[in-house]
Amino acid sequence: MKKFWNKEYKRPAHLALSTEPSEDLEKFTRWLERSASRRNGRSILNPLTKVLDLGCGNGRNLIYLAKNFGCHGVGYDNSSEAIKQAKGVAETRTILNFEIRSIREPILLPDNSINLVLDMMTSHILRAEERQKFRQEIIRVLKTGGWLLFKTFLLEDDDHAKRLLREHPAGEPNSYIHPKFKVFEHVWTIFEIKEFFSPNFEVHKIEKSRKHRSHGRAFRRRTVTVYLQKRD
Repeated sequence: MKKFWNKEYKRPAHLALSTEPSEDLEKFTRWLERSASRRNGRSILNPLTKVLDLGCGNGRNLIYLAKNFGCHGVGYDNSSEAIKQAKGVAETRTILNFEIRSIREPILLPDNSINLVLDMMTSHILRAEERQKFRQEIIRVLKTGGWLLFKTFLLEDDDHAKRLLREHPAGEPNSYIHPKFKVFEHVWTIFEIKEFFSPNFEVHKIEKSRKHRSHGRAFRRRTVTVYLQKRD
């Protein structure tokens, strides 16, 4: 998979890789600011905010948070080419650090040191046991009251996902082996997301993408974005 992503970041052939921040992240920051204004205007996103971006790619989301809110932080990605691009764009922003690192490895940060974690279309490649360990690492590094922005594939009303599960099962519930990329992928239900995160997080908002149908057939994968806040 490293080779695939290095090739994609050098010469995109399968995916449209953008340098603009994710629209879902922009929506989340607007929502956070509105929430802060309801609490006597206290800002949540500011130069004291430390962000961890797990699967940061070319750094577009961390760079957006640094540029617009002064946030600092670190980004992990398995692709050396993606990290090279991120460092090239962010070289004048010393408040950001980018590292070649797999999300399957422990997070090299102290306990209770992060205000915001981004997992945006990253952890769906993890198997069930790996997802459990990944969640525990996020809980460990995230401060009480800190935020997790989680975006992943959604199973509900996604006929394409259901076909992949039926034709290419991976031996775990709601998981398949992608026929083109030959990698494990997990697709979530809303119930599973709530069950997985609720013991440690308050679920503030769940936003589903549209059903993405054309001429009665699925033509784009559905996703879900979840705003989660770590409990006391």
